[in-house]
Amino acid sequence: MEESEVIVVGAGVIGLSAALAAQARGLRVRVIDREGPAAGASSGNAGAFAFTDILPLASPRIIRQAPRWLLDPLGPLAVPPAYAVRIAPWMLRFWRASFPARVRASTVAQAALMEHSRASLEGLLSREGLGGMLRRDGQLQVYEGERAFRAALPSWELRAAHGIPFRHLRGEGIAEVQPGLSPRFTHAAFTPGWWSISDPRDYVLALADRVRARGGEVLVAEARALVPGGVDTGAGVMRGRVVLAAGAHSHRLARTAGVRIPLETERGYNTTLPADAFPLRVHLTFEGHGFVVSRLASGIRVGGAVELGGLDLPPNWARADAMLTKAARFLPGLEVQGGTRWMGFRPSLPDSLPAIGPLPGRPDVVCAFGHGHLGLTQSAGTAEIVADLLTGRAPPLDLAPFAPGRFSNPLRRAA
Repeated sequence: MEESEVIVVGAGVIGLSAALAAQARGLRVRVIDREGPAAGASSGNAGAFAFTDILPLASPRIIRQAPRWLLDPLGPLAVPPAYAVRIAPWMLRFWRASFPARVRASTVAQAALMEHSRASLEGLLSREGLGGMLRRDGQLQVYEGERAFRAALPSWELRAAHGIPFRHLRGEGIAEVQPGLSPRFTHAAFTPGWWSISDPRDYVLALADRVRARGGEVLVAEARALVPGGVDTGAGVMRGRVVLAAGAHSHRLARTAGVRIPLETERGYNTTLPADAFPLRVHLTFEGHGFVVSRLASGIRVGGAVELGGLDLPPNWARADAMLTKAARFLPGLEVQGGTRWMGFRPSLPDSLPAIGPLPGRPDVVCAFGHGHLGLTQSAGTAEIVADLLTGRAPPLDLAPFAPGRFSNPLRRAA
């Protein structure tokens, strides 16, 4: 099979953004995906560029809340009983990553990647003529009562320390930003710098079109194993340097090269309602309940939460229904009929930071996966870093916190 300079495994928002960045540096690119562009989490996410979300999921606050959440099988965080034993080692790593010193280090790293990603996104949208898809409506994060608000204040102080603008609101101030919220939400924080895309699926498909227009290939082919000098696929062995951006499936491919990376799957659920289901002005985050409501070109999307259940268990659609039921209580005017449910896999590492950099022992393989619920947000910045690594340039930020080998050691035996 004809050799490409770069083979990108994964046609989600990370992989296609990386392909475009590589093409902009003059590299010849082929993108392969087991299902095709925008088939996974890149199409079903909330459409947000959450540059203000610099705090890792692994944190003391989440550790304190987790026991209460885990008691509710339909709550913000769930582990199906059938998966509990298997995920225990990952949960131990997650707990260790929540120690204060490690949280501080992860926050600094995340903030740097966010700043770079915001700047990179503006360049990508301008370069590719996609600026019309960007929305700058802001985000409203709401709290039930003084106690919940006070508990969240340290996270806002950290954001302030990193220069993220926001303002706290109460009562009528909340209604001025977003009318129609239940009065149970007495406090809120509004972040005007929150951006979103008109529709994540349309955006990723547009990226695929740009890759093709610049002479790249986007093929439906399953990557079976990393092999010396390329990838073994269902369409034969493809030769070239590899960008591993296969989302929640990335760790399985890494294992074929003898590297174990503790990647787990945040199974996310949502329901997309018709566009007239509610007059939504801003992205709404119900932090205490672990879900969001966002306005997309395709409708009003209600979704989120975290179900740590791997790749193989069947969907638990009651989770999507539970969020929709809550949304109807929180937004009394919401019309909940006519929705479409979705479940997807968000690749997550224990310290909430992605894996970006060479795969241990394989300098010809550049990793770009594990972004959790921030894949869209960090896609453009990750893509520019990948292009730097492919062309021998020094990346604009320290990649040590994102090193794919920070958790793993070569396997003693084939997996």
